[in-house]
Amino acid sequence: MRKKTSDPLAARTRRAFLAQAGGGLGALALAALHADTGLAASDALAQKRPHHEPTAKSVIWCFMEGGPSHMDTFDPKPALEKYAGQPMPESYGRPLTAMPGTAHNTLMPSQRKWARHGDSGLWVSDWYPHVARHVDDLAVIRSCTADGLNHVGSVCQMNTGSILAGRPSMGAWVTYGLGSANRNLPTYVILNDEVRINGDSKNWSAGFLPAAYQGTLFKQEGAPILNLETPGGVGPGQQRGKLDLLAALNRHHADKHPQETELDARLQSYELAYRMQAHAPEAVDITQESEATKKLYGMDEERTALYGRNLLLARRLVERGVRFVQAYCGGWDAHRKIEENHTKWCGVSDKPIAGLLADLKSRGMLDETLVIWGGEFGRTPFNEQGDGRDHNPWGFTIWMAGGGVKGGQTIGTTDELGLRAEQSPYHVHDIHATILHLAGLNHLDLTYFHNGRSERATINGGKLINEVLA
Repeated sequence: MRKKTSDPLAARTRRAFLAQAGGGLGALALAALHADTGLAASDALAQKRPHHEPTAKSVIWCFMEGGPSHMDTFDPKPALEKYAGQPMPESYGRPLTAMPGTAHNTLMPSQRKWARHGDSGLWVSDWYPHVARHVDDLAVIRSCTADGLNHVGSVCQMNTGSILAGRPSMGAWVTYGLGSANRNLPTYVILNDEVRINGDSKNWSAGFLPAAYQGTLFKQEGAPILNLETPGGVGPGQQRGKLDLLAALNRHHADKHPQETELDARLQSYELAYRMQAHAPEAVDITQESEATKKLYGMDEERTALYGRNLLLARRLVERGVRFVQAYCGGWDAHRKIEENHTKWCGVSDKPIAGLLADLKSRGMLDETLVIWGGEFGRTPFNEQGDGRDHNPWGFTIWMAGGGVKGGQTIGTTDELGLRAEQSPYHVHDIHATILHLAGLNHLDLTYFHNGRSERATINGGKLINEVLA
């Protein structure tokens, strides 16, 4: 009778040992093959086949946080002049507003001067004179709708599809659906100006997707990526050895906790950081750009320098294979003194955005780069505190350009006062479905199994805005 032993190796037969060893050697060979292509066997960021041929290889989202007034920028409402100082007509009802009681306030006309521009004759106010030169590339969607009244929930919905935190952001879905096109830079990047983003990191979160798909926030000053530079006195061999040791420790822990995707994300982030130490400094070094290019983005003027730098950096990133960049701009929340507020933020964003469009076009990149402008909602036609406007999720404007978009057109309408979407209303989920389509992904087929159901970026809604497509 064979003696029992606690030694697991002693308990195995020679045949079992060779079989298991052979399997292990096969796995090592498979890993080596993947390593030759720069991909790990469980690489969450490996490139994936799109559902259909994409027209946009990358996305640059100029996010005007706080809610720009559509009726003062891209959706003129002459009826506001006609009914100025009068209360909202009873036929419009009394919407539930962010600030109680404002729905009973009087109508306030726009003080802007309007003109038609380009061959298409699109209307743009004098707050956006530089962008106005590019209207033939813009598809201006005037009938957008959303669900939230406050900024935190509404910024969250414009990013994730829900006013409640916890769902993946649009950049995370794109990264999940397509993988990375550049092994040396983050696939999804967030750029911010001096204004704190409402909701912070939940707006670029991976939600219930694996953590590897979350966005990377770049710093405003100095090296954009935290802890990117190797400490003085640490050579490449020492740095590589340190990362290998960390990887071994993390994998040992990950083997015991296979459901914790944050561990896999941590491993990949260390490896990405190692590669970025060699490649990212060049990507973010805008001193390589000509003075003429920097001037095109407004970097020679104090008010446009920061946002101009961010959009120039966005162009450099997508040029190097970054799929999704969000460049946040300002605090457009003009409950009072809208003239002062919007004059500032239109001035901050106008020249840099126009510079981005011109630069992309001159480099032959606009056709494959989707540019989006807009905030989380618009503003009301009635006044708040006499010289401001309240939040308006019932009808507002965003525009898209490049990346397979049919420019030189307006899509949908709001009513004559600009309160509600009237013709062809399009919800945030429809906007997201269209972004995904342009990137080569069908929002109905892009799913992730979570808590017993197949989740979609557009939840249970979303339809393609066909008029946008070229």
